[in-house]
Amino acid sequence: MRIRLVIIASLLLILFTGCSSPQGIYHPVTEGQTLYRISRAYGVEPDYLARLNGIGDPTQLRAGEQIFVPGATRVKPVPSTVLPQTPPVSPKKASTPEIVSVSPKTTIKPKAAPPAPTVTRTTKKAPAPRKGKFIYPVKGKIVKKYGEKTGEINRGIELTAPFGATVVSAAAGRVIYSGNGVKGYGNLIILKHDDSFYTVYGFNSKNLVPSGTYVSKGEKIALCGNPPGGGSPRLHFEIRHGKDAVNPIFYLP
Repeated sequence: MRIRLVIIASLLLILFTGCSSPQGIYHPVTEGQTLYRISRAYGVEPDYLARLNGIGDPTQLRAGEQIFVPGATRVKPVPSTVLPQTPPVSPKKASTPEIVSVSPKTTIKPKAAPPAPTVTRTTKKAPAPRKGKFIYPVKGKIVKKYGEKTGEINRGIELTAPFGATVVSAAAGRVIYSGNGVKGYGNLIILKHDDSFYTVYGFNSKNLVPSGTYVSKGEKIALCGNPPGGGSPRLHFEIRHGKDAVNPIFYLP
């Protein structure tokens, strides 16, 4: 079974219940399910689901994996297609038929099909937490801690800041998502960094950088806003390694 460690720093994402909390579920992959079928069942774009879960090759899903689906509230049935393996059929040559003489007691045994190639997969462990690897994206007080429950476990932290305050990148990286298509996050930006790390910036009043943009550490990327369900201005901030959320406090100054 392939294990993909931490998406969206929280690509990648856990949605929370409640008026200001994103929410989502983990879908258990069964034999024959594909990323396309899973994304279609939940109404999520396949490319976004792959980025969110740190999946480089969508064709290599393994039974038993957990795929995070943002915005979902329950596990939905996903059709599985398991096709029987059949040996390859060699095309016949359009030449004169070959006549083979076989005695009555001769038994012809079919050749055994070659063994299927095995794929060796490696599991990349998250680096040990290092204080100061990332900087605070806004200057403000933490009003919701990592792991705090409000219907669902909080996969990040929430920092108060004035409406319109500058939000900066916590580290240098590439913008892999800039939009408002993830339920519960409002205007959202996701950055991909070195060592399979991702950072997530939600509740923005305005995104200032488009997808595909490379930003430096501390560069202005958004303006602080209110949670989609209402409440005081704040930033929802997550750090993920692959698809697993980590506590931002362990990596901030």
